[in-house]
Amino acid sequence: MAGRKQFDIATALDAAMLQFWRAGYADTSVDDLSRATGLNRSSLYSSFGDKDTLFTRCLERYSTRYGDKYDAALSCAADRPLAAVRAFFDVTLDRIADPRLPDGCLVAQTVMATPVLSASVAERAREAIGFQHTRLRAALKAGRLNDEAAESFATHLAAVNQSLAVMSRAGTGTERLRAVVDVTLGALARTLDAGD
Repeated sequence: MAGRKQFDIATALDAAMLQFWRAGYADTSVDDLSRATGLNRSSLYSSFGDKDTLFTRCLERYSTRYGDKYDAALSCAADRPLAAVRAFFDVTLDRIADPRLPDGCLVAQTVMATPVLSASVAERAREAIGFQHTRLRAALKAGRLNDEAAESFATHLAAVNQSLAVMSRAGTGTERLRAVVDVTLGALARTLDAGD
């Protein structure tokens, strides 16, 4: 039928997302996206718009996919805050260990590339990284940390989580990344035990 798309949009978005994740926004050309998705330039533009629009859709797809996993991990925070935060980090460590996925984090890579991004893409990246802090803070408050401790630990945990992604991109192995998480969880455990 004329005008009917002959490809799966979700599959094409996943392929574009992986291309951006591997190479970064600035180093991904429309030709790279065409090769990754199997779509010609005209199909890419007609289906997804310009590079910024496609990238924003990929970033939202990534943020939703892993955000949902983070939310599920943190869902037990009211009863078991330490277990919830451990599960949160496990989402990141499992993603890093998956050989089918690029190293690092698409959101962290995007935030670091802010100087070369359009204003709209840079803002969307800042929002995505901010969601991580927000979800952690809410979970820690549910776990009965006071406002100040929840804010401090949310900032720290989000920073550690992004550091894991950066370290993995630099080749740090899973065992060392888990050691970083263990130190962080130890500090959180002491705070929870103290009833702060």
